[in-house]
Amino acid sequence: MLEGIVRESTGKSATKAFRRDGYLIANIYGKGLENVHAAFKMNEFIRTVRNKNTLAFPVKVGDQEMNVVVQAYESHPVSGNLLHVDLMVAQPGVVTHYNVPVKTEGSPVGLKNKGMLYIAKKRLRVKGAIDQIPDTITVNVAPLDLGDSILIRDLEKSEAFTFTDADRVSVLSIIKAK
Repeated sequence: MLEGIVRESTGKSATKAFRRDGYLIANIYGKGLENVHAAFKMNEFIRTVRNKNTLAFPVKVGDQEMNVVVQAYESHPVSGNLLHVDLMVAQPGVVTHYNVPVKTEGSPVGLKNKGMLYIAKKRLRVKGAIDQIPDTITVNVAPLDLGDSILIRDLEKSEAFTFTDADRVSVLSIIKAK
């Protein structure tokens, strides 16, 4: 479980002091819940997010334990270091928007014909309850040849959640390698 601290001061100088000490600034929010200003050790946060195998992961801030989902993050434009992250509490039964990662399955036929797999949307925005949403959306790319693509309308529909992107948006395609 990822452990963090509650930030008492949210001003500019306090934020700079936290970052200097190796902390990542975070805001935790949820429907009907009070916002929590928190800070996590940068390396522990990155390790936890990279090694998670579900959409939501547990955190402990102060005396509160909750399951959260990464909603947005801000990184430094030059160094690429994380500066700030927004975490939403994953409340069971509450319908809201989530960004679910796309995972490919199989080897496309188009790779043998000098093509390459281009993933246009690494995450798809879906609306539903956290207990009904899959951890990843798996797409079978084996039958794809050069010029083929998979749009959101081509993905399997579910009654548990809905895709909020337009149906004509491309998820992935096989393009000609240069």
